[in-house]
Amino acid sequence: MQTELIQIIKEAGEILKEGFYGTKETSFKGKKDLVTPYDLAIEAHLKEKFSQTFSSFNIIAEESDNTHVEFGDSIIIDPIDGTTNFVNGLVHCAISVGVYKNKKPFIGIVYNPILDQLYYAEIGKGAYLNDKKISVNQDHELMTSLIATGFPYTGATHKQDLEFVITNLEVILPRCQDIRLLGSAALDICMVASGIYGGYYEINLKPWDVSAGIIILSEAGGKISNIEGKPYDMFEDKCLVASNTQIHDEMLSLLKA
Repeated sequence: MQTELIQIIKEAGEILKEGFYGTKETSFKGKKDLVTPYDLAIEAHLKEKFSQTFSSFNIIAEESDNTHVEFGDSIIIDPIDGTTNFVNGLVHCAISVGVYKNKKPFIGIVYNPILDQLYYAEIGKGAYLNDKKISVNQDHELMTSLIATGFPYTGATHKQDLEFVITNLEVILPRCQDIRLLGSAALDICMVASGIYGGYYEINLKPWDVSAGIIILSEAGGKISNIEGKPYDMFEDKCLVASNTQIHDEMLSLLKA
């Protein structure tokens, strides 16, 4: 199944590249939340191909009405994670596809066609970047770790969410090597998996943002939880915390809900 998934996703990557290097029309589905015709075209391509090839799975996709789709044997799609980057010509954007069987992680694929980076993992088989096995780094201390986070779109309209960002930047930044905000949750999690970042946290993420990345990180030896340190539920939890495992408890002790 993984081989077929990758082939279909690479085909969709050609649509993303066409849009990235071409002229983009944009609209807003929230105060700051962009959508482009390329988000819609990539999602349509993936849904059509997945429905034909993997008919036993239903599909949950960012730009679709998922009201009557029950999470179970599901393929979860983010056609462009990092749409704001995509629109503005920043290379940190990707197609994210997570496959779940009976609500359990199975296969995760995150593809950035601009940089030709293909992250993928299947449960029990390890995590890979362009066919090279990857693993988390071994930094034992937060102070020597590069950390990633992000600004939720709701920060423009919900004071509490903006306060979460500001408060935790003030707490974490003096205690780590530095913080990066690159605008794609899927790629940020993969960069923890590949050892670039030691940890990552963010609020108000959606299942399509993280469904693939958390599988890849798990297979790379990392750890994912909510802010209380309990197993992360991508449909329920407000905050995701991801790490190389070594600094996870230290991050949790500092992060303020």
